[in-house]
Amino acid sequence: MQRVTFRGFEEALAVGGFMRFFGNIIWFVFGGWYLALLWLAGAVLAAITVIGLPISRAALEMAKMSAFPFGKDVVHVRELDGKGLTAVTALTGTVGFIVNVLWACTFGIVLFIAHLFAGILSCILVITIPFGLQSFKLAGLSFWPVGRRVVSIEMARLAREHNAKIKLGKMHRVPISS
Repeated sequence: MQRVTFRGFEEALAVGGFMRFFGNIIWFVFGGWYLALLWLAGAVLAAITVIGLPISRAALEMAKMSAFPFGKDVVHVRELDGKGLTAVTALTGTVGFIVNVLWACTFGIVLFIAHLFAGILSCILVITIPFGLQSFKLAGLSFWPVGRRVVSIEMARLAREHNAKIKLGKMHRVPISS
């Protein structure tokens, strides 16, 4: 099988990688560190109790996203592992729902307000609107972090495409190879 490459695409990726890096540095210096620190504080507070360990894992994932959001996306864990609905996934989903509700009523509201405030401030200038959009995305994730994983944009796209192929195959009763 012959590999097809597109020189322009590879160059665009190199430029996109630089822009992501540059955007992440600016983000971190002008407040990303503070937002990530809030998530880390939530992770530490949640880790104190055994019941808060799922929240702690989720908060660490979101701290990663809050520190350096460009080039990353958040996907549900079921989009990555490919597990369907089983007794175990139903139980973990129910526990995750309860834990997310507890998180949203406590630390989630604080993080939501912090990200919302950062987003509004970022949208004052036209050049900083991409930073505001990242803040608004993180504000939405502040309420429901359990069961989410931070991955690269490319990994998220591949996982979603793969799951879409599987769902399409089930609709048409045609097996899709991996």
